[in-house]
Amino acid sequence: MAKTIGKHSKKETKTRKIPIFRLISIVIILACGIYIWNWVKENNHSNEVMQIAKEAVTVKKENNEEDESKEVITVDFEKLKKTNPDVVGWIIVNNTNIDYPVVQTSDNSFYLSHSLDKEYNAAGWPFADYRVANNGKDKNITIYGHNRKDGSMFGSLKKILQPEWYENKDNLKITYVTEEETNEYQVFSVYQIAKETYYTNNYFNSDEEYQSFLNELQSRSEVDFDVELKSSDKILTLSTCADNNYYRVVLHAKLIN
Repeated sequence: MAKTIGKHSKKETKTRKIPIFRLISIVIILACGIYIWNWVKENNHSNEVMQIAKEAVTVKKENNEEDESKEVITVDFEKLKKTNPDVVGWIIVNNTNIDYPVVQTSDNSFYLSHSLDKEYNAAGWPFADYRVANNGKDKNITIYGHNRKDGSMFGSLKKILQPEWYENKDNLKITYVTEEETNEYQVFSVYQIAKETYYTNNYFNSDEEYQSFLNELQSRSEVDFDVELKSSDKILTLSTCADNNYYRVVLHAKLIN
């Protein structure tokens, strides 16, 4: 009799496991569904905000002395600041999706999880390091952005490590527009590196220290761009996470006008 009861108990236990397994599967599916729904919702919101921001930008073509056509970008910062007074610039990297207004606040965390309109959004928004003075005297202007899987924000920055990107000379001029001026930067270094803060430094005790800093950044590059660097140079740094969040994809460019 006892043996019979034992056999029934095993069958009952096995039967009970099936609904539990199904329940776990349902929970996982629901969680994935909620994640995807939030991801799409946040992306749609970012796109909507960006469409409004683009209304502040005018692009027209002008011919230079060599009679070559060049796009001239004008940004209405007064209009942009009505959306968010934290806007400090507009960054454009050719043949990537990077064409965004840049914001800045008193820390490097707020815009990791907030959109241009300051609404919570895991996509974040491209932002300048809080230590940047934006007074024309910065040695190193660092701008961060998330590596979004759909290529938005700084998700397309990883293209800089591909030959088809850096072998195109038109891609090596980075445009950064501020309220005071439109600046062009020449790329001199691109690389991937383990997470660190060294390359974001913007204060140096001497010209020698700064020159050493520039030399180090240039030596890290996966490509030799043959750009001369001097202690009088000012640079722009773009940074995003690599796909595993342990590494960073980094670009450095020096001011050329």
